[in-house]
Amino acid sequence: MPQRPMQSFAAALALTLAAGPVAGDDAVIVSHGISAFGDLKYPPGFPHFDYVNPDAPQGGTMSFRGQLASNTFDSLNHFILDGERAQGLLRIHNTLMARAFDEPDAVYGLIAESIEYPEDRSWVVYNMRPEARFSDDTPITAEDVAFTIEILGEEGAPFYRLAVADVLSTDILGPHRVRVNFRDGVPTRDLAADIGLLPILPKHYYEEVPFGRSTMDPPVSSGEFRVDAADPGRSITYCRAEDYWGADLPVNVGRDNFDCFRYEYFADRVASFEALKAGEYLFHEELFSAIWATGYDFPALENGWVIREEISDGRSSGAQGFYFNLRRPQFQDIRVREAIAMMFNFEWSNETLFYGLYNRTDSFWENSVLQAEGLPEGAELAILEEFRDQLPPEVFTEPPVSPPVASTRQLDRGLLRAASDLLDEAGWEVGDDGVRRNAEGEVLRIEFVDDSPAFERIILPYVENLRRLGVDAEHVLIDPAQMQQRQQEFDYDITPGRIVIPLTLTPGVRNVFGSQSADAPGALNLAGVSDPVVDALINRALSAENREDMSSAVRAIDRVLRAQHIWAPNWHKGTHWIAYWDVFGRPDTKPPFVRGDDYWWWDQEKYDALREAGALR
Repeated sequence: MPQRPMQSFAAALALTLAAGPVAGDDAVIVSHGISAFGDLKYPPGFPHFDYVNPDAPQGGTMSFRGQLASNTFDSLNHFILDGERAQGLLRIHNTLMARAFDEPDAVYGLIAESIEYPEDRSWVVYNMRPEARFSDDTPITAEDVAFTIEILGEEGAPFYRLAVADVLSTDILGPHRVRVNFRDGVPTRDLAADIGLLPILPKHYYEEVPFGRSTMDPPVSSGEFRVDAADPGRSITYCRAEDYWGADLPVNVGRDNFDCFRYEYFADRVASFEALKAGEYLFHEELFSAIWATGYDFPALENGWVIREEISDGRSSGAQGFYFNLRRPQFQDIRVREAIAMMFNFEWSNETLFYGLYNRTDSFWENSVLQAEGLPEGAELAILEEFRDQLPPEVFTEPPVSPPVASTRQLDRGLLRAASDLLDEAGWEVGDDGVRRNAEGEVLRIEFVDDSPAFERIILPYVENLRRLGVDAEHVLIDPAQMQQRQQEFDYDITPGRIVIPLTLTPGVRNVFGSQSADAPGALNLAGVSDPVVDALINRALSAENREDMSSAVRAIDRVLRAQHIWAPNWHKGTHWIAYWDVFGRPDTKPPFVRGDDYWWWDQEKYDALREAGALR
């Protein structure tokens, strides 16, 4: 069964601070990059990242099956909630800085040639490359940076509004020099990098075109690629601009080696898998364990034309689960949430549906060093002690909350009895009709909302278990457009979701667990977490001066969130399942913090050989 595509926080600002810096007379640091902690790996003037092939040939088309839930799109505006945006749109935009994927949180100059900042990081100056150009050949200037911050803060989707929320003001110091000032009292460690990863938008274009409008007109943009063809419900293709100004920058060497990238859309997973087998697209990440376990026996694979591979991923495996909407009255009592979570039987699902290929998730930083384990001790305990009177005693006396291990029968009767006791204690008693009601006679009713038919085989047994518990539970299958709208408006009782949070915490985490995002339409705070302790711990993590202190604070966050029973955690794996037609070359080294296919290239000899064999048209 499926591992859900990650929510957009995975594309979020996973940023950082500096090394290779030079301090000026007034203790202003001048640097070619920035990272959250310690020195940068790459010195000034580095030629390229270590994990790329600087001599990779250019050409060909990389084609994917789109990984997002929707099977169509109707907008080329990536930055607003309105409309169903096309996949891959960030390929047409450039940022001031670019990530290095062999460091957990380092960024280096792209549009910005260098940056300047004081030791307290209360502001940052971006010194921009005069040669940087938008797609209409207009120079990218400091005014565009200031405009980007302003427009995203006023009209952008919630993620972008939160990303610039700590900006106090911008000062234009010259045509290609801009200073960004941060608010007093906010954690500033990551802000220079976070702002550096914002796509820079053209002020002159949006003076003529409404920013908040969903449109299929390709916008003026700053990146190497342009929208070449857009066919809603079928595909979108981005192709390289021959005159792209930044092709030879160190952060771009060996990256995006294809002339075009095409994202294919399909009505369902069966159609998409058949298209892969026929060579209609060339690269596929498998999210369904049943297909991975039983479906890879087609002729192209047996002939060696398609390669099936499992590759590692050094990031957190993601917080996938059924999230309870704490904005709903039936979930106000923690005992109700704990009882509902008990009824999801992972062990049965893994054996019956998943071919035993997954492990149970229990942490919001699963499969990483940030996951809370055992009793709190050391620095983590010291942090939690500050909030002892606001936390349940179990946070200090027991290991972090983990799902109970169930039998491999669909309904575990021991867990049924335990969940029943919890609901009885919470005042939800079973009536003569077998349905639970509270003292006011209200039925304990729960609706699962999802748009994935593949998840029905997982959710329906869960619903059956809940009905045996006396809960009036049902599963509602809706289309992707409705799903997007209902998640944006938090119109659900329980919804599936998967969020991957960077290994270096950035302010974007507030979009997932911060109080200010709990009621912000379109935010990723699926559960509606609004807790002053969690807010304080997030601030502690964001203010940490070294990775050890940050990790202790994040483990404390993980422990506190798990104690709140905000979800029924699902499953995870620490790898990517991929299948691809053997027409690509790839570097010897895979970057640890990304899938890595952006550094592959087209191998014309391999392609010609497959064509001669009749494998591809």
